[in-house]
Amino acid sequence: MTTVIEVSNLTKRYHDKLALDHVSLSIEADTIYGLLGRNGAGKTTLMSILTAQNFATSGDVRVFGETPYENAHVLNRVCFVRESQKYPDDAAAVHAFGAARLFFPNWSQELADDLAAQFQLPLKRRIKKLSRGQLSAVGVIIGLASRAEITFFDEPYLGLDAVARQIFYDRLIADYAEHPRTIILSSHLIDEVANLIERVIVIDDGRILLDEETDAVRDRASTVVGDAAAVDDWAEGREVLHREALGRVASVTVLGKLTDADRAAVIDAGLDLAPVSLQQLIVRLTQREQGGSAAAPAETLSKEVR
Repeated sequence: MTTVIEVSNLTKRYHDKLALDHVSLSIEADTIYGLLGRNGAGKTTLMSILTAQNFATSGDVRVFGETPYENAHVLNRVCFVRESQKYPDDAAAVHAFGAARLFFPNWSQELADDLAAQFQLPLKRRIKKLSRGQLSAVGVIIGLASRAEITFFDEPYLGLDAVARQIFYDRLIADYAEHPRTIILSSHLIDEVANLIERVIVIDDGRILLDEETDAVRDRASTVVGDAAAVDDWAEGREVLHREALGRVASVTVLGKLTDADRAAVIDAGLDLAPVSLQQLIVRLTQREQGGSAAAPAETLSKEVR
């Protein structure tokens, strides 16, 4: 595949805070990426540098093989939509879309109009008077209708309700199928976007923790549930990401793809295998990186990881 973004040893420091710590990665064309991580992990800083809205302390960034700074040839092929997007005080959504149409050569007015109708967006109301959900709709419409070769979504859809977010996900997939491009989704709603993304990049404390295809990530861990003693016997010698217990029942999440023999051993021990969601795995990997304990206090095993 064609590499559209190449990052090498990228570092960003804000006074005594190291926001990015020697980050290196490659972004391929026509792929949907999930850029995932906790608040303050460095996601927005990374995207801001890649779109020339921030400067690196050191390291090298190439977009379409060129530096993006003050480079119109690069920047009119890139769209960056963020939750805190600013617009002129007197601007309405129709003005924002008109400006976007002039900037992005692949702009689809038909798609923008269709999305505005689906989101029930009042096009002539001043943006400063819009609700948070309507403001989010303006951002995602620009991001989708721009059909830019590289589009960054820095959680602009968080203001949408569940129905509107599903509209966004459905339309993103449908338009991506017809007009492939590189899309980078930054999100806290990991399980919601898990079925959209083809490759996962996890950033934690300014460092890349994981950069793999989504299907490969899902096979990296498994959860075994059952009698606590049997679970612990089965897990002995394995890398345990997390353990929970309630009475005589325990649940252990272990890192590593299970072989057929491993699965047979689970059945022979009278234990059950439970799926590990992408969100759970990323939370556990991040906790391990931060030095968190694999064991957890006794609590309900069905508790959802947040």
